Amino acid sequence: MSTVVKFENVVAVAGSFPVLTGVDITVQEGEIVLLQGKNGAGKTSLLRACAGLIRINDGSAQVFGFDMRINRQAPRRYIGLLGHENNLYRDLWAIEHVEFRAVAGGGQRGDAAEALARVGLASRLWSVPISALSAGQRRKVAIASLIVNRPRLWLLDEPHSALDAASRADLNAILKEAAASGATVIFASHEGVLSEELSSRVVTLRGGQVVEDSSAR
Repeated sequence: MSTVVKFENVVAVAGSFPVLTGVDITVQEGEIVLLQGKNGAGKTSLLRACAGLIRINDGSAQVFGFDMRINRQAPRRYIGLLGHENNLYRDLWAIEHVEFRAVAGGGQRGDAAEALARVGLASRLWSVPISALSAGQRRKVAIASLIVNRPRLWLLDEPHSALDAASRADLNAILKEAAASGATVIFASHEGVLSEELSSRVVTLRGGQVVEDSSAR
């Protein structure tokens, strides 16, 4: 297996506040890694650092072999990020948005219908403006938008948020399928047993550092 993420003593500062204070973590291709920790522990910051959305101030950080201190934009074409916000074009229909994401990522418009069906969004809702959908339905559109891009690295922040029990199980199945095909999944969650069942490894953060890693047990 190839190494996807390798951080050594990584420090990142947002404004004047250190959000990562010496992170050491290595993630291999095909792993599903759960990030745990209290609010402010550094989970979201670690996901954003992997996505190249925050600057690394010190340490060594590589994603897909790219040095994130020199060129943090380079690996973005391989990454799918789902944050707390869904980042949807709310005036578009659900299927229009997913079609747009598919084409923008080099896929086909026809991939959108398959992705929306995979996340369990009823077809009657595909031609409804995203602004008129419920929070759970919008989350499904956001997940479908990742599926069509076939990312090699999935970065997800509280991905089960707003989803019902059946949809949470569907999402877990989607992520397991992605990992089985060679993708890597790193996600932050407070969902307890549901998330632990999905993950192949649990990493606990505190104060912007990794304090426990189940792979080291």
